[in-house]
Amino acid sequence: MKRILNAMLVGTLAVVLGACASSSPDVIQRGDAQRMAKVEDAVVLTVRSVVVDGSQSGVGATVGGVVGAVGGYGGSGVQREGQVLGVLAGVAGAVAGNAIERFATREDAFEILVQLKGGERRAIVQAKGGEVFTPGDAVIVVTTGGKVRVAKAPK
Repeated sequence: MKRILNAMLVGTLAVVLGACASSSPDVIQRGDAQRMAKVEDAVVLTVRSVVVDGSQSGVGATVGGVVGAVGGYGGSGVQREGQVLGVLAGVAGAVAGNAIERFATREDAFEILVQLKGGERRAIVQAKGGEVFTPGDAVIVVTTGGKVRVAKAPK
């Protein structure tokens, strides 16, 4: 029983820590700090809500499979039956863990269509942050290390 609880604790921690990763425009990644960024002036044309699908790194499936297998194997008094139950519970746990990870890492986001000063148009998808954008807003498009975000233009 103690092994089952330990495996469940490890699994829960892995899923929670995985869900803590953020793509919010209000959170700057450590690797992007103190880097020169390209900044372009633009105007918002349209904004629409979208959902960024969750990730499937395999952590949820692995943890779910281990927890399911340990729980299934430990629940039977007959050796052969316990092994079969362990395998079946492991598969079910892997499927459930994968679904939990995918759901926990989904993010609400915006697709922001902007027009740059030179006339070119760009569509940027970014997680919802503290700023609200409406058509006609003056914004800046910031590119750092291949990542792009939109922010309100300084007045």
